[in-house]
Amino acid sequence: MKKYILMFVIGCLGLTSCIGDLDTMPIDDNSLVSEQVYRSKKGYMGVLAKCYASLILTGQQGGDGGDGDLEGANEGYSGYMRLLFYLQELDTDNFLMPSSSNGLRNCLNLNWTPSTSVVTWTYQRLYMSIAYCNEFLRECTPEKMQERGVWNDMSADYLNYRAEARFIRAYCYSMLCDLFGNVSIIDENTGVKDVPAQNTRKEVFDYAEGELLTIIGEAEGNGDVLKDAGQNEYARVDKAAGWFLLARMYLNADTWIGEDRYTDCYIYAKRLIDSNTYPLASDYRHIFLADNETCSEIIWPLVQDGEKAQSSAGTNFYVKAFVNGPMDELYKTGVGSRGWGNVRSKTTLVNAFNPADVTFDPNDTWGNNKNDKRAQFMTALDGQTKETWDADMNMTSTFTCGYGYIKWRNVTKNDEIPAQGDTYTSIDFPLFRTADAYLMAAEAILRGSTQGSRSEGLEYFNKVRRRAYMSGEYAQPGVKSEVSGEIDDSEFNLDYILGERQRELASECVRRTDLIRFGKFTKGNNWDWKNGDRLGSDVSDFYKLFPIPESEMTNNPTLEQNDGY
Repeated sequence: MKKYILMFVIGCLGLTSCIGDLDTMPIDDNSLVSEQVYRSKKGYMGVLAKCYASLILTGQQGGDGGDGDLEGANEGYSGYMRLLFYLQELDTDNFLMPSSSNGLRNCLNLNWTPSTSVVTWTYQRLYMSIAYCNEFLRECTPEKMQERGVWNDMSADYLNYRAEARFIRAYCYSMLCDLFGNVSIIDENTGVKDVPAQNTRKEVFDYAEGELLTIIGEAEGNGDVLKDAGQNEYARVDKAAGWFLLARMYLNADTWIGEDRYTDCYIYAKRLIDSNTYPLASDYRHIFLADNETCSEIIWPLVQDGEKAQSSAGTNFYVKAFVNGPMDELYKTGVGSRGWGNVRSKTTLVNAFNPADVTFDPNDTWGNNKNDKRAQFMTALDGQTKETWDADMNMTSTFTCGYGYIKWRNVTKNDEIPAQGDTYTSIDFPLFRTADAYLMAAEAILRGSTQGSRSEGLEYFNKVRRRAYMSGEYAQPGVKSEVSGEIDDSEFNLDYILGERQRELASECVRRTDLIRFGKFTKGNNWDWKNGDRLGSDVSDFYKLFPIPESEMTNNPTLEQNDGY
């Protein structure tokens, strides 16, 4: 199946981008692709592929080869999934990068400004993806398809295609709502010369929610409906992805818009769980490997391939930045000596695990003898310490100041380099996966959902724990399973859920959102280098939102900046 979606995604690489400074304006009929592209079903599929690929690839040539999507941006740094790491992980209790380029030190220290490059590029990336989706929706209408002579080829599927584009757009707006708050809603009906008005965070939330309810068939619409759960090709979204995104939005609704939507969160998370379309993988470690297209748990992956879909901004970053060359001598990283070695675990992430599980054993490179199989750290380099500072108490680029995090490996389940080679990774990024739905349902119950019992929430929580410890139904020969990992009702509380989300989802770009939801992002909960201090210190609450980029404020003077900037 991966071969199919790769052909679908790489079809976008032949499209000629004419997008320069995107700003927040809609693109016209000819600025994404020429009219000629839409004269075949293949052309339509290529543009839809670009909508998907814009979230993990960076330009028209692949492999950071130039002709990047964002004019003036560093192509490697400015890919969406790499940017999301900077904004969702680097500013939390998970990871350290000592670099100061492109605003990374600002993210680490939580002191970004409206001119911070990686903040600006994230905003532009999301609107660029929205622009691609709007372009597709403008052109994918019965009238235009009939005019071009492609109606017979497209009529059976075009409503599903439109629903997929609307889903990707809704996802982008959910992220803009989370990261930036009050932003402009631009859809396929926005005029080319219109100056977009700034919408409230509530309006952005409602727009994304309405789109999702429509395309899963629960609100009145024009027939654009996603395929049923499990009925689409690999890596293309279906109704299960819609349920998941709604659950995530409802879980954060109190933080984002001041509304208690925990019952709705529970309903959609439970619907996903009960469908059993994407059951938990039998082994947690398999979710992050080069053959993870075989993993049952991944609801929506962003496809990477070492030959056909290369990028330094996707999982290539999540492997190479987290390892250095000498580590490949201790276990097979899948990238050989190509590791960059510029990301390390903060002490708070390491301390979230039992110390006995943290130590790396060169004779047990997969951690089969650990209790919690998620405790995947590199601790065996010469002179390596848990602390992220040197003997002089300073931040340093020395990779042994701090443990490496080795959750991502460019190898298969059989510990083999993928056929695509080791120059670029072939790991698909699991943007949505089922374990998160279990944890969302459990949290929603604890936060007061009117549906679902405490015992049900505890079982959802413990199912994720049993899989992490590979006990119970997840036990396998040759893998330690003496400790169940389960907790009892007396331990089942919100603080434990926040800790479990850190252990389960570290590096999957939800940590900032989680900490804000739990009231532990800006004050009263500190970590390495927060506010520039070695042990961390509080920052102002306005950092719960990123600023509207300075360039956007210049291009659209009607925009109002977020408070504090």
